[in-house]
Amino acid sequence: MSGGGGGGCCRCCFSFIFTSGLTALFLWLSLRPSNPKCSIDKFYIPALNKTLNSTKNTTLYFELKLANPNKDKGIYYDPLNLTFFDSSNRSHRLGNSIVNRFYQGRQKKAFKGGNVDFGSAVVRAVSRNGSAVFRVDMVTKVRFKIMIWFKTKRYMIRVGADVQVNDQGAKVNPKDVKLKSMAPVIEGCGGGQLGILVNLFVLILLNL
Repeated sequence: MSGGGGGGCCRCCFSFIFTSGLTALFLWLSLRPSNPKCSIDKFYIPALNKTLNSTKNTTLYFELKLANPNKDKGIYYDPLNLTFFDSSNRSHRLGNSIVNRFYQGRQKKAFKGGNVDFGSAVVRAVSRNGSAVFRVDMVTKVRFKIMIWFKTKRYMIRVGADVQVNDQGAKVNPKDVKLKSMAPVIEGCGGGQLGILVNLFVLILLNL
């Protein structure tokens, strides 16, 4: 009789530990956020537009497109710091621009415009065929809103891309220019602690 009771108790413990391990695993997967997708939607420099016959307006007008791919997580953006260079090797900085902080809902897209005056240096970046290549780097920090009340710690986002401009002062590629990551992919909220918890459950199961 006592042997049967002990076996039932072991089965109950095993079932509880197994269920708890699966719950921790699914919780970790559900809390793991995905990076926002950042790209350049518009990029225009009037001074490089040959049809205007004027190089006086050396201002860059740009628009960023930011997409939140998360189905159940909003994103809080700190100010977006953009740096512009006149070549892909970042040999000469042309200017900076800041986009104010904002919140982005689940699976939402945001378009953020801005401008920065490059000065006469922008004209020197043009090649003989009238085209030019600029480098755009963006740095910010984000927090993820999970459910209604929980916010993660801040994560650094560093992305950038080369933008080729034609003799009309606009980007050559009609599609969005994707800003690619220059840093390791961020880890999900609480991923380290939950990962340790899952491993602990697995070790317990193996020793039963």
